Amino acid sequence: MKTTILLIFLIISMVKCTRHEEIIQDWNEYVQIAIDSLQPLKHDRGNRLPLYMSRMYPGQIDDKTAEILVNKLDSRGVGIICRWNPEKHEENLAQCLTLARVQKKLGLRVNISANPLLYSYFNGDKRTAHIDDNGNPFFDNSFGNRHKMGCPFAIDYRKREIRERVEFYIKKYKDEGLPVDFIYADWEIDGPHEFNRAFEASKKCKICRKYLGDDFSFNEFQKTIREMRSYLQYYGYSAPVLSYYPDVLIGNYALYPHDGFRYWYDFFEYYVEGQPHKVDQHAKYRQWYNDFPATGYTIAMPVVYPWFPIYHFYDFDDPNYRWFYNMLLVASNAGKSTPKNIPIISFVTWNTVWVDFNQKLKQPDPAIKQMSEESYQELLWHMLFRGTNTFFVYSGGTKEFPKEARLVHEVYSAAQEYGDFLENGWPINYDVPDTPGTVISGLALRDHVLLRRTDFGSNEDPVEILAGTKLITVKYAPGICQIIEMN
Repeated sequence: MKTTILLIFLIISMVKCTRHEEIIQDWNEYVQIAIDSLQPLKHDRGNRLPLYMSRMYPGQIDDKTAEILVNKLDSRGVGIICRWNPEKHEENLAQCLTLARVQKKLGLRVNISANPLLYSYFNGDKRTAHIDDNGNPFFDNSFGNRHKMGCPFAIDYRKREIRERVEFYIKKYKDEGLPVDFIYADWEIDGPHEFNRAFEASKKCKICRKYLGDDFSFNEFQKTIREMRSYLQYYGYSAPVLSYYPDVLIGNYALYPHDGFRYWYDFFEYYVEGQPHKVDQHAKYRQWYNDFPATGYTIAMPVVYPWFPIYHFYDFDDPNYRWFYNMLLVASNAGKSTPKNIPIISFVTWNTVWVDFNQKLKQPDPAIKQMSEESYQELLWHMLFRGTNTFFVYSGGTKEFPKEARLVHEVYSAAQEYGDFLENGWPINYDVPDTPGTVISGLALRDHVLLRRTDFGSNEDPVEILAGTKLITVKYAPGICQIIEMN
């Protein structure tokens, strides 16, 4: 009799476990792909930031299912994210609180996407339009026909609604005694902008001229627009979050300290003659205002993507170095410019981004060669050794996501072996060779330096590099890390 009861109990337990495994299969497809595609970490990541990935939103779940999933992803080093959405905020809030309770219980970070809350300041209302000399409203469509970009001086009335959306969620979490540890947004094609034809549109707007003067320069325009942009992000987003959670990691896509130039173009951007820039072969790196400090953000979020125009920026014979060179410039710009106490969470992707400013998929150009997997993973190693703390993986769809996730995860996972260097080391080098050759990055810690050497070309000779105050010799070692004692 006892044996029969025990067997029944075991069968019931197995059924319950199976049912919960089946529930996981019904979740967001990206979440399940991550579970299926990635292996558990071999090395403890300690207190280091998890790996983040786009579209990792769980959906409707119960407590037990949430705990199973959070544990599965955490064992792989992946942080699951809850997305705050004002459309059905009560239903959405219930889902998010369930996940947050589990994350708190397990001692893990509570991760949030606040992106839907921030759209849109330019919501199509005629009150947000530019006004021409005849009193007629007009919009700037140079950012794509889907985005009615208007007068930056006409959207102040929108800020309160945006802030109230954020406050709604923040207060609920605080009332529930739940933390908010990491929160980000992808607020980009909205609010004041200075690129594309925005300067030209504001020149035609009598409201803009009222505030900026009749003959304002691009530099004056950029400074004003970026300060306004920072203010809106601070008022409506970072300030309310920081008032409740002063230690939160909070940031926004493409906002990070820099050296005064932008080495890349987002999909909705293009160069317009007359915009200040510096030239590198065929590339025009635009002048960029230092808007990060006024945002209140506590993390830097550079964007290191293989945008399709990059390939034709340069004449390098090695197609991989065309991608590698530009993308490492972006990562090094953020690394050298960001204070040590501000974590860098870099957006990355491997597949060439074939999207134009109208958000339509362009036909792949057969002359453009995809960056190799090996070069991409080498780039990721160098980013880690130049200040990037963790990655945020972007993927355009479920077809690409398994490989996108795997390529980054393999580097992230292997790097955990060097956790002490990642957490406490100091980057020794931010130089990016302007011709294909030897690229070296490293983290110095006490009397040792952790190095990565990647060679574009045939050089296999030892190379000397300055690490702090000591000249060290770095041997040819493709595909592996080296640790050198400096004494």
